[in-house]
Amino acid sequence: MEPLRAVFLVVIVFSCGLTAETTKKVVDLQSRDYSALYNFGDSNSDTGGMAAAFFPMIAPCGETYIHRLAGRGFDGRLIIDVIGMLQLMFAPLNSAEHLALPLLSPYLDSVGTSFRHGANFATGGATIRRQNESWFQTGVSPFPLDIQVEHYPQFKARTAYFYNQGRRNPELKTNIRWSHWLLSVATIKVQNPEPGYLDDHGCKTSQNHMAVKFNKKLKHSIIQLRAELSEATITYVDMYRAKYDLIRNAKEQGTLLSNQCNAKEEGFENPFKICCGLHGIDFDVWCSKKATINGSEVYAGSCAKPSAIISWDGVHYSQAANNWIASRIVNGSLSDPPMPITQACRKKI
Repeated sequence: MEPLRAVFLVVIVFSCGLTAETTKKVVDLQSRDYSALYNFGDSNSDTGGMAAAFFPMIAPCGETYIHRLAGRGFDGRLIIDVIGMLQLMFAPLNSAEHLALPLLSPYLDSVGTSFRHGANFATGGATIRRQNESWFQTGVSPFPLDIQVEHYPQFKARTAYFYNQGRRNPELKTNIRWSHWLLSVATIKVQNPEPGYLDDHGCKTSQNHMAVKFNKKLKHSIIQLRAELSEATITYVDMYRAKYDLIRNAKEQGTLLSNQCNAKEEGFENPFKICCGLHGIDFDVWCSKKATINGSEVYAGSCAKPSAIISWDGVHYSQAANNWIASRIVNGSLSDPPMPITQACRKKI
């Protein structure tokens, strides 16, 4: 059994707050016009849903940025966290060219949450299709994508109840959809593979071919969806390409995005190295766990420098990798159509 295998779909919906006018013109919405952010996905964008529904995360999760247990199975911020606050690479610090939204509250959490700027329906272990499995046995979330999507109209109806009758509900004008497969960044258990089993960069060939095929069909479906939903702006982001590029060019990529991070840019280390956890041919000690190996008790703590590692625990990416990926999402370099997120709400009305 390999430490890393997963497929998931993340759908982000920005609420842009457009006001319709009778004359046709191009409305150039700046970041202040993004009123909310809604997210659906699995642990890679779960900001505390599963921690609220079941058990809280334990240290060393949260050690890099948040410095406390905040419901994320990572060392720090997720891609969705970074997107909410990230400056565009080309924008000055005093510019409005950023989203400037607070950290997204999980829909399932009832303590200390705020839904003024959206909600997060993602839960760790979520799948696209329903699975006849138990979270206690296999770790599969009881909140797959269709249940998360069902939560949204419930959320909308319940929050609308508290709205002042004179206020207008914001229109949802932009959908940003990602689809990406986790690459096999942990190949410690692959011994003497047959020719072609791994590609030139050490990733599992069949899994990545499947991801490429899946994303090709998804992109075709999005083209059809654009025709059906002419009033929406749908942006496709190739997350697979972002993560694959990061792994194959790890040492040439900067781990940090800007001076906001108060650190110097440098390349990542071996892309197959895991920061938190111990794995071998016949054993797995997952992050924050203890086990006895060869008669000695070991503790799987975090590495000395998470900012130089792509994989946090063999399943999730580190904050540094999430920062790198989020920058490509925000600047639009991997988007179709290719435009920064802050311009995604430009629309003829």
